[in-house]
Amino acid sequence: MKSKDEYEKMVKAASPKSPLFKNCLRAFVSGGIICCIGQFLMNVFSTFGVVTESRNMLVSVILIGAASLLTGLGFYSKIGKFCGAGSIVPITGFSNSVTAPAVEFKKEGFVLGLGAKIFTVAGPVILYGTLSSILVGVIYYFVR
Repeated sequence: MKSKDEYEKMVKAASPKSPLFKNCLRAFVSGGIICCIGQFLMNVFSTFGVVTESRNMLVSVILIGAASLLTGLGFYSKIGKFCGAGSIVPITGFSNSVTAPAVEFKKEGFVLGLGAKIFTVAGPVILYGTLSSILVGVIYYFVR
């Protein structure tokens, strides 16, 4: 029987070395590119005179739709493997987390596959986000 220290040494020796700097650089650049695309869209909508609230909504919808489309076509997983956290942190990562289970279970049908599995990853986030926003809204209503 090996001791804990011996086991940790074996794990460390067998584990591949992670290129930390390269991974951080890829995440920073790819996340920045996604944000630049969002800012470009904001500038385009601003040029056409779209009000700020509508611009924010339109950019979010476009980024979410694009990420869902790329997930459905199988490209977002390849982007994620290359970019790492840079593709997960922005709103596009949330879109991917909702779309990916739906794509995975589409063969089981719309109700049992798509309908039941679409929120497996993002469902708790949506649920607790909705409940906490209701709670904050009620507190704000009575404090105001």
